[in-house]
Amino acid sequence: MSIQRVREYLSGFGAEDRILEFNVSSATVELAAAALGCEGARIAKTLSFRLPDGVILIVMAGDAKIDNHKYKARFATKAKMLTPDEVEADVGHAVGGVCPFAVNPGVRIFLDESLRRFETVFPACGSSNSAIELTPAELERFSGPCEWIDVGKLPEQAETPTAGIHA
Repeated sequence: MSIQRVREYLSGFGAEDRILEFNVSSATVELAAAALGCEGARIAKTLSFRLPDGVILIVMAGDAKIDNHKYKARFATKAKMLTPDEVEADVGHAVGGVCPFAVNPGVRIFLDESLRRFETVFPACGSSNSAIELTPAELERFSGPCEWIDVGKLPEQAETPTAGIHA
């Protein structure tokens, strides 16, 4: 079971007892926020993509979306998300429980800058009814080899270019 893999992995950091398990689904940003009683932006969603040289995970704030221009500039290709079947096979966790912990060998992990605006965030822990509260620094440490990148777009950044300009 994926959550057990994550529990064993997080035990290496002394954090296995911090995993929260719910009696309800936390498989989406909205469901996780409801289960935790927090704003959806603090859910650290993990998105999986295929690059020509392998699979990557991008962990970003729950209210952020991939900015296609930034993604292409960073990875030199268009964003191509994995299908649900590919996610479980290639990453090691099923959709709804994907996280940057205890992933399959060769999966590269990136943390989006959208997470740094929060004191703590809540990534999943390998199942569709789990999470853990971490600081961005802990998320970086627990994610193993990873890199901070800026490929996200926040809701206020989706406004028109003249938004916020006052005459």
